[in-house]
This record gives sequence, structure tokens and C-alpha cells, in this order.
Amino acid sequence: MAQRAHRWRETAAVSAAAGLLALGVGVPGASAAAEPRVDLKVLVVDDGGSAVQAITAQLKSTGIPYTTVDLNDTNRPAVTTAFLSDTVGGTPRAKYQGVVLPHEAPFGAGSAEQTALEDFERTFGIPQVDAYTWAHPGVGLDYTTEGGWAGSLDGHEAAVTAQGRAGAFGYLDGAFTFEDNDPSISESYGYAARPRAGFTSYVDVPVPGGSGRGSLVGEYAADGRRQLVVTFAYNQYQQQFRLLARGIVEWLTQGVHLGQARNYLAVHVDDVFAPDARWDTERNCTPGDIDCVGGGGEEAPPIRMTEQDAVRAAQWQRESGFRLDMVYNAGSGEEWKAEHGGTDALATRLLADRNQYRWINHTYTHPFLGCVQDTSTVPWSCAKNADGSIRYMSRSEISAQIRDNHAWGVTKGLPLDRTELVTGEHSGLKNLPQQPVDNPNLAGALADNGVKWIASDNSRESAQRPVGSALTVPRYPMNVYYNTGTAEEMADEYNWIYTSQADGGSGICESNPASTCLDEPLDVATGYAQHIVPQEARAALGHAISNDPRPHYVHQSNLAEDRILYPVLDKVLADHGALFADNTPLENLRQSAIGTEFKRRDAWQSALSQNRVTAYRLGSKVTVSAPSGVQIPVTVPEGTRKQLLLGTAVFGTPYAGLRSAWTTPELLQTAVTLRLP
Repeated sequence: MAQRAHRWRETAAVSAAAGLLALGVGVPGASAAAEPRVDLKVLVVDDGGSAVQAITAQLKSTGIPYTTVDLNDTNRPAVTTAFLSDTVGGTPRAKYQGVVLPHEAPFGAGSAEQTALEDFERTFGIPQVDAYTWAHPGVGLDYTTEGGWAGSLDGHEAAVTAQGRAGAFGYLDGAFTFEDNDPSISESYGYAARPRAGFTSYVDVPVPGGSGRGSLVGEYAADGRRQLVVTFAYNQYQQQFRLLARGIVEWLTQGVHLGQARNYLAVHVDDVFAPDARWDTERNCTPGDIDCVGGGGEEAPPIRMTEQDAVRAAQWQRESGFRLDMVYNAGSGEEWKAEHGGTDALATRLLADRNQYRWINHTYTHPFLGCVQDTSTVPWSCAKNADGSIRYMSRSEISAQIRDNHAWGVTKGLPLDRTELVTGEHSGLKNLPQQPVDNPNLAGALADNGVKWIASDNSRESAQRPVGSALTVPRYPMNVYYNTGTAEEMADEYNWIYTSQADGGSGICESNPASTCLDEPLDVATGYAQHIVPQEARAALGHAISNDPRPHYVHQSNLAEDRILYPVLDKVLADHGALFADNTPLENLRQSAIGTEFKRRDAWQSALSQNRVTAYRLGSKVTVSAPSGVQIPVTVPEGTRKQLLLGTAVFGTPYAGLRSAWTTPELLQTAVTLRLP
């Protein structure tokens, strides 16, 4: 029996070195033909550092189950052989498919826990990620004094090596630059060192002041174990981590795991057909808005798209390959038409091109659907009934706004989904501090009109929640303001918000702890292009590459006059195209699909938190069971097939070099069964 154990451990070590999941030919106490079961769960050993927290955030976002051992918790479980493995029905079981550590030996070299962990990895061929460590021979690298380098990586260009592109990082096009958002602060420190025997570099960087390249991410295969060694510091929000996060997780799980991840981008253009009020650069407010207290003066002409702007929107979509969601107010358009001679060239052009866009109901005339607003004071307050209760817009009024706008769209042949709704200013939903709860009449009006997905403001509510039988879809507001049609107006308002009172601004940035002030006001002639566009494009791209499907929203005014939205979107699309391979495109979903994605994720996370999911790999077979009705997200290699009642079928859709999908058991089955290639 001892000879069988020795043979099985050798097999595991060889398979691990080859980069495969080790499936042995025998274990102590089992027949020589037994293969180990590997549960699809990750062990995270957490020291409280930002690197482990970043990888944990990626696991959670993807939907991969994990168990955390908190090194700062005196009551944590001990990492022993029994904690890591056991047998199920006589079959040896690895309880974890991968291990995330803060560095290569968090329990102490030679300690009982470190030894148990390393034996577990050798026995079952389990990969280990060293979330952040320094360059030294113990992880397969030269010291940085031996032709390497250590220091700030801000602004340095790193590259994915040929070996990285051939493996887990093949979704990247090859090169990327470390963020340098503030030249006065070191944002990412790292060690770039020369690999030794057994080390394969996946991401490297030119050694500053020297010759050759030093590794920042690579695999060290030694002593029958595999480690992914990361030698730079990061947090979950930095772009360099966001770019590499997918590859770290795919390497750790060997491309077989629960959960899935995509890059998402959707952009809603609100107020289509309606005019938007204009920012007053002298009074530093927006005349026509209820909070404008600049006093006196005429309202500036509103901002509204023209026929030529509509032509450009359709052309831009064709050139970029990206579809916008037109969020429309038909009644506001009809009012404009009546006030301007009974014709509307903008509407005629948009309707002629209607099938080039997606369309979303924004209510007929864009009223405030929450409490009745008392605008006699600034800020406004909710009007009260005689008994002191809040006066709300009625269910019939709300329902009419939804119904009439949808009916108009149907008569015009718009490709609508009646389950989707965006209310003006996200009104009807709770609006702190004035309206702490939803309009109690809102849920009924949504049900009256078959609305299942109602947009909410992510800056107020970031999570999906129910509104009666409907669910919210949180949207990101873009810093491309609704009341600006030109780049100069945009820069002027930006200065007002983000400069101190001493520099002529509002001082909001000084009093708001969530904000920061500009060092100096932007040049209004160049500030939009040079400062605001790259800032906003970076923020939007950060959301897109974080497996975050939330749509971004802007307004029709941003497609008019200077058409200031396009430079932001052009940069987001160009940067994404330069960073990612063709097999990793942006997913451009409509609101109902985004809402469905969040609903599935919430149900999945609930099932995981209740320990109601069982998933494991046994040889080339993956088995997953979850509560009835819960959709299961799974990611697997190309060539994987799903077991049907009779025969098999290709599983999932391709993305980033793998295949993934939300799935459920087939007819007469209680679990999902997949056959790996």
C-alpha cells in the first residue's frame, strides 16, 4: 500500500508541473483505480492585506465559492490535513480546488499548518496563488540586486509574455500601463526580477536602468507544487489588477469553476425628444431648475438634439459597433413640436432610424413621480396633506405617464420592451433626505403596466431591490452633465463643483468628505478634453472590466451641440480594444437583461451563503447541484459538453478563451453534469 501511495503522489507532482489538475491513480486506503474528488471551492488565507482582499473580491464577483481563514482571528480553524481533505464514499476528496495566500508561507516555514497545506497541494495537485511577495529564490526568482529592480511601477508599461498569452492571460492583447493618477504619490510598488529554473514569467516589465526584463507575475513549479507568484502591490480598484484578475482566477481554478465573468458596457441616453435646461456660467446654476437661486435673468435657450445630431448618432453607432439605449419622453417631444410650428425634424430622423437603437420608456412628460414637491424653499420639500402626511402623486397619474408613453412608442414602431422603465430623475423611488421611502403608489402603477425592471441611481442605491413585483436596475451617473451642450459649459460647471471657494468654486469639494478639490481650476477651453474625458473614460472602463453590468446614463443634450459624450465613449471603446483580445468583447445588454443578471446573481449568492450548492470534479466529469429554480453559473474549457437525458450537447457560450453560461439540470436530472474535454 505504501508503494501505491508513493506512485500516486509522483503522478500528482508530474501533472501539477505540467499545469494540469492532478488526478491520481491511487491513494492510501483506496483502490489503485480510484480518482480523487476535487470540490469546486477556493481556500483564501487572509492577512487583511489589500492583495488578498482584491482576489477575494474577484472570486465573489465571479460567483466562485470560497472559504476564508482569517489569520487575525484568534478563533480561526487550524489548517490541518482533516481541514483540507477527507474521503467521501471511499473516494479521497480535496475540499478546495485552489489556495490563495498572502505570500508563500503565511503560517511560517516548517510549521505544522504550512506543512499540512504543502502536503495537500502536492497530494491533489492544487495550485496556490501568492498574492503579493518579494523577489527571492524561494519563489523561483533572483534577488532584485542580481540584475533586477524594486520601486514604484507608476506609469511603467508591462507586457503579457508569450507563455502568458498561451495560457490563463490569453484574453489580454499583450501590453498595459500601470496607473499613475497622482505623480506625487507612489500607487504601486513592485519587484521586477529575473526568473530561475522552474519559473515561467507571464507578465514582465523592462528593468529600469538595466538590461532585460523582470517578472511581475509568473508560475513557479518546484517540489511537486505550483505557485502563481505576484510581486507587485495592488488593490481591487486599480486598473492593473482589474486587467489581470481574470487570469489569476483562471490560473487558480485551471479554467474549471462555478461563476462567470464578462466585460460589460451599456449607455442610456435619457430625455430623448425632450429639451434639457442649460447651465448658466454667470449665475453658476441652471435656470428652470427648482434649486437655481441665482436671481433674475432670462433662462438660456435649452439644449435639444437636432436632425443632424440624430444623423451623427446613427453614424457613430455603425462606426463604433456599439448600440445606445434611447430613453424617451414622447409627450415632451409632442409639446416641443406644437410650440415650433407642428414639425420636428429630430423626431422624424430618430424614428426613421428607430431599429438602430434600443428604446426605453421614460414616462410621457418626465414629471416627478414621488411626493408632490413644495418648491417654495430651497432645497425643496415634500408637500403635506391636511393631516400632516406626505402628499404623493397618485397611482392613476403614474400609470398614465407609463401607459401613454409606451402606447406612443408602439404606434411609432419603436422596438420596445414594456417591462423596462426609467422614471424622470429616478423619481417615485425613495429620494433622501426629502422622501425616505418609495411613493406607496409606485408599485401598483408598475404592476398595472407590466413593468418588471425600474432604473435606480447607483449613487443612491447600488444594490438591486424589489419595488412591489418589479426589481431595480442600478445605473451609474456619468460626469457628463445633463445641462451642458458644449465642452466649455461642461468645464465651467465641473470647476464650480470641484474647486475650492478660494479658487472661485462652490466649495462643495471641501465640505463633502467623499469629494476632492482640483489643485487649480480647469482651463474652460481645454479642460474637458484634457482632464474630464480621460477621468470619466477611466471610471467607465473600470466598471466595464469589473464584471459590473450596471448601465451608465447620460442625456440627449450630450449628443447635441459639441456632442461631448462621444469623446468619452470613443476612449472607453478604444482603450478596451487595445487592452483585450478579440475573444473578450464588451457585452452590451439591454436593461431587462441586466436586471435578470443581477437577479440570478443574488439568488446564486444566497444559495452559496446557505451552503446549498454542491460542486465537484471527478476525473473529466463535473457535477453541480443547487436548490430547485436557482440558475447555476459555470465556466469550463472549450470542448466541454453537457449531459442531456440522451446524449450530450456543447456547453455554454465562448468568452475569453473559455465557455460559460447560467444553467440548470436537464429533464429528469437533479444535478448539472458536464464532460470536460
